[in-house]
Amino acid sequence: MYKAVTRGISVTVTPRYLPEESSPEDGRYFFAYTVEIINTGLERVQLKARYWRITDERGNVQEVRGAGVVGEQPILGPGESFSYTSGCPLPTPSGTMQGNYLMEAVDGETFDAEIPAFSLDQPDSRKTLH
Repeated sequence: MYKAVTRGISVTVTPRYLPEESSPEDGRYFFAYTVEIINTGLERVQLKARYWRITDERGNVQEVRGAGVVGEQPILGPGESFSYTSGCPLPTPSGTMQGNYLMEAVDGETFDAEIPAFSLDQPDSRKTLH
C-alpha cells in the first residue's frame, strides 16, 4: 500500500498483478490498482482530472491525462471518500506509476493532489520500489 497526502486529500494505492489477464510469453503483464481518496481537510473538493506517468522496467514512459477517474468526477466533502479500481498493462514484468489528480475547491481554486509512486511487480520479478 502506498500513500500521499496533499492539502487534506489522502490518496492510497494498492496494486496487484493479474496473472489471468497477463500473457508473459507475449510480453503482456497486466496489473490492477485500487485507489482510495479521502478528504481529511475542511473544504469540499471535486476531482476534475487525472495525470499518470507510467514507466516500465526498461525506462519507457507513457503519460496519460484525462477527465475524472473511471468516468466520474467525484465531489468529496470533509470526511468523505471515493474508491475505484483500474488497470494497467505493461510490456515488462515490473514498472512504476505515479501522478496527480487535479482537484477544484468550492471557490474555484485548483490544486494537484499527489498520487504516490507505486510499484507494479509480477510476483517472480524484482521489486521496483520498496
